[in-house]
Amino acid sequence: MLTSLEQRLCQVIAARDGAMRADLARHVAIPTGHNHTAGLDEYRGLIVSRLEKLGARTEYVPGDPKPDWLTADDSDSASRKGDSSAGRTPPTAVCRMESPPGSRRSPSGPLAKGNDFGDGAETGSPRVLIAGHLDTVFDPRGPFLKLEVSSDGTRAVGPGVVDMKGGILIAVHALEALAECGVRGAQDRWTFLLNSDEETGSYHSERALRAEAARHDIGLAVEPALPDGSLAIERKGSGQFLIETFGRSAHAGRDFASGVSAVYALARTLVEVEKLNDLPRGITVNVGPLVGGKATNVVPDYAAARGNVRFPDAQACDELAARLDRLATPPGVVPGVRVRRSFNRPAKVATAPVRSLAQAAQEAAKDLGFELGLGSTGGVCDGNILQDAGLPTIDTLGVRGGGLHTHEEWIDLKSLVERSQLFGLLLLRAWEGRVKLPQ
Repeated sequence: MLTSLEQRLCQVIAARDGAMRADLARHVAIPTGHNHTAGLDEYRGLIVSRLEKLGARTEYVPGDPKPDWLTADDSDSASRKGDSSAGRTPPTAVCRMESPPGSRRSPSGPLAKGNDFGDGAETGSPRVLIAGHLDTVFDPRGPFLKLEVSSDGTRAVGPGVVDMKGGILIAVHALEALAECGVRGAQDRWTFLLNSDEETGSYHSERALRAEAARHDIGLAVEPALPDGSLAIERKGSGQFLIETFGRSAHAGRDFASGVSAVYALARTLVEVEKLNDLPRGITVNVGPLVGGKATNVVPDYAAARGNVRFPDAQACDELAARLDRLATPPGVVPGVRVRRSFNRPAKVATAPVRSLAQAAQEAAKDLGFELGLGSTGGVCDGNILQDAGLPTIDTLGVRGGGLHTHEEWIDLKSLVERSQLFGLLLLRAWEGRVKLPQ
């Protein structure tokens, strides 16, 4: 049952429906495909300014470099987009709302496991980290550039509309509605982290994500809901790899026998890579793109393949890493094989604290009049990193829709109010000490 304050909060959010739709159209029209620096700067500034009006202070954390062997795709993408500043490492905006001086707070650092956060007014409410990413996957020079609303006003299509501009929007409006309802003081303790490289692995922002995870007690990320509106309480882990093979060049007609084909060597290696798949265990390995050879009359001396692995737990991650590493050959061997890998998205398992957070969200949804299911997904996000750093995190609190990363990406516009109300209730109940995390 909703308290009088919660009823007021839901009414305020419902009254924002038109404003949210207008904001969504404006946000979607800002091109934020990865490396489109101007669009990312504009969108970041827009969100940050609204959070600062609530009283947040903003810190810009410089991005760390990405491993060299992973940057080729980014530079190619940047050149296609024609953004002269695209090579800049994007900063992460960390907007903090702190308790006012003199208010009682929880101990510094994460609360001990098993702490139920007590009474928010007396012992200090939990620190909540809200995570959102500004980047999308769409080329700003392409045809998919703006929000298109259906004739009946229930659905809209647009770049990043659910992943995750709709999610960031419902969180911002929930925070503004809470302020409008007078939720201030010791209860008003949140940080909104906005990074710009989630779609390409969060290599630039991983350090900031892990640092903020260590400073907070609860993580809430606004990735889109699962297709039926459910929350994902567990996710597979993910890793990238690059396999390079080195041969010996020769004329394919006059001196074929002197050559050693790197392409053939790569093909033999990829046969072994395919054997790493283990569907019953939830382990998958995908390969592509591939390069190799310069002309049909030249034995190729270089070939390479990029790939992605997905795994359900830490044990499977370690096994995959070891088996990939064993494909490499010692230096000087011809043909030679070199393997480089980065498994920076650990598997996110459904821990007891995560299940408790999910149950709190389900109870809030029930009070709002709808059922909220729980599920799992092979997709990865920053929630994987936050939870690996020790922060219990629910990361599918964003809007409902589908067609992610395609030109059919769509949102159920009714979910703007629905998910903003859910987000606001969950924040309020956490600050009031009504969200209890077990040992």
